[in-house]
Amino acid sequence: MLIVRSPVRISFGGGGTDLPAYYEQFGGAVLSTAINKYFYTILRKRTDGKIQIISSDLRVMETWQDISRMDVKRSGLEIPLAAIKHCACNLSVDLFLASEIIAGTGLGSSASVCVGVLKTLATYLDLPFSRYDLAERSFHIAHHILEKPVGKQDEYAAAFGGLNFITFNPDGSTCVEPVNLRSDHLRELESSLLLFFTGAAHNSWKLLQEQKESTKKQVHSTVDSLHQIRELAGHMRSALLKGDLRAFGTLLHEGWEAKKRISSLISNPLIDEAYALARRNGALGGKIAGRNLGLLHKSANNMTAINRHDATSARVHRRR
Repeated sequence: MLIVRSPVRISFGGGGTDLPAYYEQFGGAVLSTAINKYFYTILRKRTDGKIQIISSDLRVMETWQDISRMDVKRSGLEIPLAAIKHCACNLSVDLFLASEIIAGTGLGSSASVCVGVLKTLATYLDLPFSRYDLAERSFHIAHHILEKPVGKQDEYAAAFGGLNFITFNPDGSTCVEPVNLRSDHLRELESSLLLFFTGAAHNSWKLLQEQKESTKKQVHSTVDSLHQIRELAGHMRSALLKGDLRAFGTLLHEGWEAKKRISSLISNPLIDEAYALARRNGALGGKIAGRNLGLLHKSANNMTAINRHDATSARVHRRR
């Protein structure tokens, strides 16, 4: 039995500049961190030539004899099926998929699923996938095979873990730079972060598609806002390295205001009201991460922790 876990993430700044429509023209940059909430993939070998996938979150179980000719986009389990087909391997296994968070929260769970499944298959088949390979292959599956209007940041956050400044170059290459904070600065950052589940629906695919089209058409309001968001990500990194959380919180707020100018779908009256209430009660800044409201508050007790280790880890459990 093989057990693999991969984390989800929170993006502090630069989100949207990781989409090909933007970084292929201007280059992008994101400051993000993996957190201590994970997606799990458990693999067990079969001997009957079949593949079975069970998703506890989707409450789906399916079994196939041959998936090589399947149209995976018609399946509710399209991500693990696409990952298996991408590895072009003849497998007979059970895959059990489970998450510590509910589906559709906007914390990069789809990328975490794909990275986790690819890491599981690579470990099982002894394939030499680096963390860059895991991220790029996962992005290829989402963007080119499943044709989702996604960026790259989620895949890199899941594959690398930790707090990183990630640069996306016009030629398609990516550079991951760990942001190594002093231990006391890291503890202060963690103790100042709050993450709230809003429960509000968030159609990320529609939003990303709209941003993609606006960027390609070089709509000034969209492109100018993305330029500002990319620049703010660099300033956020500098503030964290100095341990200046007050400046970091102010930059979070500026980034959120810039993000809302990209599209009317970014926020809604409920989120605006909640954010304003938090600001009136001491929050320095914040942003929406999918269906979650993330805040930086100087007197908060942390509700989540930064994952400081390799994001995608595997271990083998042997029966006695």
